[in-house]
Formats: sequence, C-alpha cells, structure tokens
Amino acid sequence: MEQDGKETFFTRERGFYRTLFRMMLVLALQNLVAYSINMADNIMLGSYDQNALSGAATVNQIFFMVQQFALSIGNALVVLASQYWGEKRTEPIRKLTGIALWAGIFCGIIIVVLCAVMPEQLLRLFTDTPEILNEGMRYLDLLKWTFAMYIITNVLMAALRSAGTVNISFYISLVSLIVNVGINYTLIFGRFGFPEMGVAGAAVGTFAARVLELAIVVVYIAFFDRKLNLFSRGLFKADRQLGKDYVKVATPIILSQVLWGVSVPMQTAILGHLSENAIAANSVATTFYQYLKVIVIAMSSTSAVMIGNAIGRGDMKRIRSDARTLAVIDVLIGLILGGALLLLRIPLLSMYNLTADTKVLADHLIIVMSFVMVGMSYQMPVSFGIMQGAGDTKFTMAMNMISTWLIVMPLSFAAAFWWKWPVEAVVIAIQSDQIFKGIPTFIRFRSYKWVNKLTK
Repeated sequence: MEQDGKETFFTRERGFYRTLFRMMLVLALQNLVAYSINMADNIMLGSYDQNALSGAATVNQIFFMVQQFALSIGNALVVLASQYWGEKRTEPIRKLTGIALWAGIFCGIIIVVLCAVMPEQLLRLFTDTPEILNEGMRYLDLLKWTFAMYIITNVLMAALRSAGTVNISFYISLVSLIVNVGINYTLIFGRFGFPEMGVAGAAVGTFAARVLELAIVVVYIAFFDRKLNLFSRGLFKADRQLGKDYVKVATPIILSQVLWGVSVPMQTAILGHLSENAIAANSVATTFYQYLKVIVIAMSSTSAVMIGNAIGRGDMKRIRSDARTLAVIDVLIGLILGGALLLLRIPLLSMYNLTADTKVLADHLIIVMSFVMVGMSYQMPVSFGIMQGAGDTKFTMAMNMISTWLIVMPLSFAAAFWWKWPVEAVVIAIQSDQIFKGIPTFIRFRSYKWVNKLTK
C-alpha cells in the first residue's frame, strides 16, 4: 500500500487481509469437502468389495484428467475476468464466461464420446483384470454423463470467484457431499429397502450430486447473483478479440495442467513397482499430505483473483506490495503445515493397522512430505497463483513442463529402476519438482516481469 506516495514492502490495508483470509478459508473448506467426497466413496466401496473399489479407482483416473481440463479452462477465465472485475467491467466477463463455457462443453463432449465408444479400451490402460474391468465398466456407464456437467459447473464457479464470490462454492460442495454419501450408503449396500447395487449405486450417487451442483450454481446465478448478472444479455455473444485473448491465455494453462496430469499416474506406477509396503505407505502418507494441501490450493486460487483484481485497478506499487505480502504469507503457511504434518504423524499413523515395516516406511515418507509441503506452499501459490494469475502463463507452462518431463520423470525412473534407491529416496526424486520450480519461481517473482495488463 502506498503511504504519502511511498511504496511499502507489505500491504498495510486491513481490507486486503480480511478479503484474503475470508476467501482462502472458504475455498479451503470447499476443497476439503470435495476431497472428502472421494474419501467417502473409497471407504464405502472398500468395505463393500475390493474389485468394486478397484473398478471405481480406474474410472477415477479418467475423471482426474477431466478435472485437469475443468481446472485449466476455469483458471484461464479467472486470469482475464479478475482483471476486468478490477476495472468494474462486467460485460467482458460475461462474454469470456460464454467463451469458456463453449470450450468446456467441447472438451466434455469429446470425453463423453470417447467413453461411450471405447470404454473398455480406455480402462485397459489402467488394468487387465477382468473382474476389475467389469466393475469399472458398470461405474463408467453412468458416470461418463457427469463429466460435461462437472466442467460447466466449475467454469461458472470460476467466473463467480473472479469477482470474489466464493461462499456459494462451499455450500455447493457441502450439499454434494451430503447427497453423494447418503445415496451411496443407501444404494451400494441396499439399505432402507432399496436394491443392493454395489459400484453402480456409487455411480448413481455421484451422478445425482453432479446434477445438483449444476442446478444450484445455475439457480444462484439466475436469481441471486447481483455482481455479474451472467445470464443477462451477452453471455454467448461473439467477440473475436476476447476469443483471441482467451485462447492466448488458456492454451499454455491447459497444456501445462493436462501434461502434468498425465505424469501423476506414471509417478504412482513407479512406486507401485517397488514393493507392496511402498504402495501402502505412500497411500497413507499422501492422504495426510492431500488434506493439508487443500489450504495451499485455496491460497493459489485466492492469490490469482486478488492479483488479477489489483492489476485491473492499475496501481503498480500496490500490485508489488500485495504480491510480496502474499509470498511471505505462503512461506509462513508452508512452515505451519509442514510442522503440523511432522508433529502429528505418530498419532495419525496409530489409526492404521499396518505391519511394522510398512509403518516405519510410512513414518519416513511423512517426514519427507512435511519438508516437501514447505517448498510446495511457496512455489504453487506464487507461480500458479500470483504469476499465472497475472497473465504470465507461458513462463509457468515452460517451468512446469521442463521440471516435470525433463528433470523429475527421468530422475524418478532412474532412481527406482536403474540406481535402485530406497523408497524414501525415490519419493524425494518424485517430489523434487518443488525444488526445481522454487528457484526459477523466486527469480522470476523478484523481476516483476510477470505483471501483464490483459484487458482491452
């Protein structure tokens, strides 16, 4: 913030911190609830039948890629729309939302068609076991119709988020959790007089939750949103210039997100070829890690909106002080989360019935992940929140692709299969991108070349 025409290192305006922590808290709760939906599905299917759980897990590999498209299309919208909101111009936001919706619908239709035409071929990418394939086919038969709905819902919520409207996202996720868990419990196990459907019952629960999510956000925008009025005139009005702007911003984000998404199951497969203990220990360690990671993801989303709004207002000194403040808060959050993971690992591990060797390995992996958490808590909100949110999409794409495909993946394969490193060292290799991304992120951040005025 400026005081008497001078630039301060940190922002001193109280409203900045109120907005930051309110938005971050709501988005963290939303992410936590969304993650809990998957956990609830796994727990119920796991207690019902192992093949049902494995079949749903193979389908969720496809859904994971759907998530990457949904996130990248929505994040590209936030980059542009948040700057227009900083200028208090809503008509371009409506047009950009329409463009993002068309992109989401197009991607959704392609994915649904592929799942309808060649479902078995897609699932065979992840398993050849006939029993698991059969369960996966039953799950995918209904779930594929939710993919386009999920993308559309996320695009609409991204548009609202660009204007600081985030509470509705949490309520949608909470209602979705209650509906999904309730229907799953009823139909998976055949409770309250309903038929026992197994994995097909889980698909019905997820389908109902996705329909409800889309219905709630559409009703909210149509009747309660007073900021953007997205469904008024101009939502699908053609605008070549805005279309070019969106494609320019979205292309690097989509490439980066999707190619990173492809690497995730490959990294899991590396550990899967080491030992049974490694699979179980890594599953336990990453569960705790993912629960805390929702806070970092929320910080990234919040940073993108706040920096975009600041650029839209056009105060360069305020942009720099806001960014520095956010970066320091990122480090502090990382230290707190890493410390919490380190201190709570013993009581958390006591909840699991693991062999002695697996428990020791899980303990070591949680220690590794607690240090990874600190690095990730800095580089993700700074690179994919502040800098990508400011329109510096090509840098984040190049950094992500180089670190993932030229450094981390070759290093991980070599560590696991060539050098035969211990499991702990292989996990360090897999997570080493937090180091490789952190250094260029810090250098780029200090240059302030990431600030891009994208509005026309």
